Amino acid sequence: MIVTILAFVLVFGTIVFVHEFGHYTLAKRSGILVREFAIGMGPKLFAYRKSGTTYTLRILPLGGYVRMAGLEEDSEELKKGMVVSLILGENGKVSKINTSQKVSLMGGIGLELADWDLVNELYISGYENGNEDELKRYEVDHDALLVEHDGTEVQIAPKDVQFQSAPLVSRMLTNFAGPFNNFILAIVAFALVAVLQGGVKTMTNTIASVQPNSVAHQAGIKAGDQLVEVAGVKTNDWTKLAQTISERPGKKTTVVVKRQSTRLKFELTPKATQVNGQKVGLIGITSKLTVNRSPLAIIGYGFKESWQVTIQVLAALKNMVTKGFNLDQLGGPVAMYSFTSQAAHYGLASVIMLLGLLSINLGIFNLLPIPALDGGKILLNIIEAIRGKPLDPNKEMIVTVAGFAFLLILMVLVTWNDIARYFLH
Repeated sequence: MIVTILAFVLVFGTIVFVHEFGHYTLAKRSGILVREFAIGMGPKLFAYRKSGTTYTLRILPLGGYVRMAGLEEDSEELKKGMVVSLILGENGKVSKINTSQKVSLMGGIGLELADWDLVNELYISGYENGNEDELKRYEVDHDALLVEHDGTEVQIAPKDVQFQSAPLVSRMLTNFAGPFNNFILAIVAFALVAVLQGGVKTMTNTIASVQPNSVAHQAGIKAGDQLVEVAGVKTNDWTKLAQTISERPGKKTTVVVKRQSTRLKFELTPKATQVNGQKVGLIGITSKLTVNRSPLAIIGYGFKESWQVTIQVLAALKNMVTKGFNLDQLGGPVAMYSFTSQAAHYGLASVIMLLGLLSINLGIFNLLPIPALDGGKILLNIIEAIRGKPLDPNKEMIVTVAGFAFLLILMVLVTWNDIARYFLH
């Protein structure tokens, strides 16, 4: 149980963290203010500020999030009539605005809020120390801090450092960076699996063993023979050879093997066997494995496995569209926990393999053109490029909220379906 929980935290937390780190990195390079980069969710445990970003560690060790200027509102922090505390800098401008009851600022000026603009004009006004006879107005420093209700200090978000102020290409790359990092994580994960397995294992066309009384044994094929031709198909690729044999159940087949320096021809009929509901041909041989431990082979394995998983996921998505959608084709956190439990049973390599699989799934899912997902944001970027101007902010907000609502409903349905599948049956 504990091992499964730790494995789940490792897998889920790593995937989400790496995704968010992609957005964070590109945003910083694009001049977009990242107000907070959180590791974990829920109440804050620790906070540290550097270069305009507040880094927080939160109590639930599941992923994290990035708060970019302009993509979240401060309206919940500042309200008319509330009392805040102001600290003035040496230039006479407000350097810190405290809205928290958990934090006391020495020498702070008490102000009952009347009006403010922390985006364009950078000012805050109100009644100082309860004196409603005089409305005071203070200029706010461009890099002033806002102390939120939970005591977290974040920088305010002036217009010039907001997400929308960055060039279109930078915004598009920032949106794409999260899924891109998931693909990179998958490559690293699969390469690490190869390392843990002792290298890249490849099936050759050399026969490792022949099952007693099998079709191959009765034909005279021996261990150590090289299978070089099946039904006129010449190849050194074991996968292609095996596929050719499997496609000929009950059919007379000519195979050619190389035994030392001699080429031998055998006539045999693959035995028809039911596998996963399909009739396939088997002759009772296994392939001799080779192990390549070179760094190039290991890196290549990471790319190859990632590409194969990507093709499989895209094929599954295509089937959802062309053959009908079913909730059983999707999985949420409950399904992830179940998969992690199974992977943890087989060891670290299986857990890391699962991490790679899920990372690609998350990357592709986030690229779907659904509002609120990265793919939906990229679609809006493309529309903006075609129109030569961004969509109306109000319309974009409606589209985004609709996307969030759709994803929320889908998540609830998928989660309930997972509970029914894994716990109620």
